[in-house]
Amino acid sequence: MSSPARGAETTGSADSAALAEFGYAERLDRSIGRFSSFAAGISYISILTGTFQLFYFGYGGAGPSYVISWPIVFVGQLMVALCFAELAARYPVAGSVYNWAKKLGTATTAWLAGWTMLVASIVSIAAVALAYQITLPQLWSGFQIWGDGTGTYDFAVNAVILAGVLILFTTVVNAYGVKLMTRINSAGVVIELVAAVLIIVLLAAAAKRGPDVVTQTNGAGEGQSLGFLGAFLVASIASGYVMYGFDTASSLGEETVDPRRTAPSAILRAITASFVLGGLILLLAVMAVRDTRDPALASSTGGLQYVILQALPGGVGKAFLVCIVIAITVCALAVHTAAMRLMFAMARDNNLPASPKLAAVHPTHKTPVTAAVVIGLLAIAILVVNIRQPQIFTVVTSIAIVMIYLAYLLVTVPMLVRRLRGQWPGTAEADGRRYFSLGRWGLPVNIAAVLWGGAMALNIAWPRQSVYNATEPHHWYLQWGAFVFVGAIMLGGLAYYLGRQRSRTGVLPEHAVTLAPGLPLALEGEQG
Repeated sequence: MSSPARGAETTGSADSAALAEFGYAERLDRSIGRFSSFAAGISYISILTGTFQLFYFGYGGAGPSYVISWPIVFVGQLMVALCFAELAARYPVAGSVYNWAKKLGTATTAWLAGWTMLVASIVSIAAVALAYQITLPQLWSGFQIWGDGTGTYDFAVNAVILAGVLILFTTVVNAYGVKLMTRINSAGVVIELVAAVLIIVLLAAAAKRGPDVVTQTNGAGEGQSLGFLGAFLVASIASGYVMYGFDTASSLGEETVDPRRTAPSAILRAITASFVLGGLILLLAVMAVRDTRDPALASSTGGLQYVILQALPGGVGKAFLVCIVIAITVCALAVHTAAMRLMFAMARDNNLPASPKLAAVHPTHKTPVTAAVVIGLLAIAILVVNIRQPQIFTVVTSIAIVMIYLAYLLVTVPMLVRRLRGQWPGTAEADGRRYFSLGRWGLPVNIAAVLWGGAMALNIAWPRQSVYNATEPHHWYLQWGAFVFVGAIMLGGLAYYLGRQRSRTGVLPEHAVTLAPGLPLALEGEQG
C-alpha cells in the first residue's frame, strides 16, 4: 500500500478494489447491508406504486387481458437484469449505468448513457410523485387542495402540489445521509411487502370469477388497423412502466458491504419478487371486480384503488390506500437516491457543469448534499412547467421510461459487442472468490436483452394519440412527445458534451486514488 498523495487516498480493501480500478478514492458511507440493498431495488420498482398508478391505463387499453402483458414484460426485463447482475459483480460502483458504459464502450457512449439516465431519473421522480394524486384524494377529500376536482385543471394542478411536497421530503432525507434513507426505505418496503401479501389474500377471498378472465378483451382493438394486437401493445406499456429500476442496488455499490455478492442478488430478487407479487395483485384484482366493464376501472380517478375500495370493507380498503401512499413515498425516495448517485458519479469525472460542487461529499453525512438539492429542484421545476397540462401523467411518465430503456441499451449493446468480439472475460473472480456470471448463457441472454430493450423503447415511444394526446387540447408535440423531447434532450446533451465537456473530463483530484505498483485491482480475466 502506498502513502496517500495530495488530494488522493490509498485503499486496498476488497470492497474498495473496484473503485480503485476506476481511479476513485472511497468517499461515501459504506453501511448498506443485504436487506437494505434489496429494499432499494424493490422500492424503485415499487409494485404498489406502479400497479396502482397505471392499472387504469392498461385496463383501458385491453381490458382484463392487459394482465397477460405482466409476465411478458417480466421475461424481457429479466434478460436485462441478468446482464446487470453480471456487471454489478464486476463493477459495484456508483452511477452504475454510466460507469458500466464507460467500461464497456467509449467515453462518449458512457456520457450519453449517464446523461440520458440522469434526465430520465429526474423526470421519474416527478412522475412517481404525481401518483399521490391518484391515491390521496380517494383516501380523504381534503387532499384535493386545488379546486373540487371537477375543473379542467383541478386534477393536474393538485397533482403538482402534492408531488412538490413529496419531492421536498425526499430531498431533505437524501441530503441528511444514506443511513436515514435506508432506514426509512427499508421500513417502507416491509410495510409494502406485507400490504401486498394481505391485498393478495383478501382479493383472492373476494374473487368472483376464475383466472380465465384474462382472456376477456372488452372489445379492445375493434375497428383499429392492428386489431387487438394494437390495443394490447398499448396496454403492455403500463407493465413496461413498472418493471425497471432494479439497477438501483448496484448504483449504491460504493455504500454497500460486500457489493459484488450483495448487488447481483438484490437485483434479481427485487425483479422476481415484484413480478410475483405484482402479477398476483393484477390477476386477482380482475377476478374480484364486480363488473369487468365498469368504466371506473379505466379511469385515472378509479383504477385499482377503486377495485380495492369496492372489494374490501370500507375501513380495510382505506387502510391499504395508506400503505400505497407509503409505497409511493419510498419509491420516490429510492428514485431520488439513485439519481443522486448518478449525478455524483458523473460530476466526480468532471462531466457536468459545476462538477466540484455536485461531487462534494458532506464531511459528516457522507453524502453529496448539493446533488440531492439540485435534483429535487429540477424535479419540482418539471412539475411547474407542466402545471396546467391535464395529460401530465402519461406524457411525463412515458418520456422518462423511454429514456431509461435507451440508457439500458447504451449498456447492453456495448456489452453484446464485447461478447461478439470475444472480449468478454470468463467467470468473475476476485480475492479468491467467484461471483455471479452468466457463463455460456451470456450471449443469448445479452442478445435477448438488446432486442427486448429496442422493441419496448419503440413501443412506448410510438406516437399514438391514445397514449400521448388522448384528450383535448390536442397538440402535435404531445403526440410526438417521446421523439421530440427525448430526441432534443439526447442530441442537445451530446452536442454539449462533444463541444464543451469532453475536453474537461477527468477524475477530480479530491476523488482520485493512488495505488502502489502491482496492487491487484481488476477481476481475473478482465480486459480493457
